[in-house]
Amino acid sequence: MRLSLAVRATLLVSLVLASLANGGTAMARRALPNPVLVFTGQEQFTASGKQMTRYRFTVDNRADYPAEMFAAAPDLPPCGANTKASRTWVDLYDQTGKRLNGFCALGSPNDLSQIWFAIESDSVPPSWVYVELSDRKTNTKYKSNLAETTM
Repeated sequence: MRLSLAVRATLLVSLVLASLANGGTAMARRALPNPVLVFTGQEQFTASGKQMTRYRFTVDNRADYPAEMFAAAPDLPPCGANTKASRTWVDLYDQTGKRLNGFCALGSPNDLSQIWFAIESDSVPPSWVYVELSDRKTNTKYKSNLAETTM
C-alpha cells in the first residue's frame, strides 16, 4: 500500500507535534542504570554521649546520573524546613526494607560518594543494605544492589 503525499505529510507533522508536546524528552531521555552501591568503610564517633559507628558507602556509577537530578527543586514539596531540597532524594535501607538514613539535599551526583548510616556501636549492623534514588520530578525510583556492611 502506498500512502499519498498528503497522508505522509500529515503523519510527519503529527510526529513532530507529538515530539514537541513532550518537550523532545521522549527521544532525548536515556535510560539511567540502577545505582551500584559499594561499602567504603566505617568509623567510630560519639553523639549525645553515645558511642556510634558510621557505615560509609559510595555509588560507584554516580557519574552516570545527570547533575539536574540533584539540583534544588523549590517547586517540589520541601524536606522538613528545607524548601530548596534536591529533586532526587536518596534513602539507605537494610535488607528487610527498614530505612536507615536519608539525604534530601545532595547537590550533585558526586555527593553519592559520601552516603552513610549510623547505629550505636554495641548494636549488630545489618548484613546487607541498599540505596534507593527517588527522582521526584519524574516519579522514578532507582534501586541498587545489596551491599555488605563489612569489607
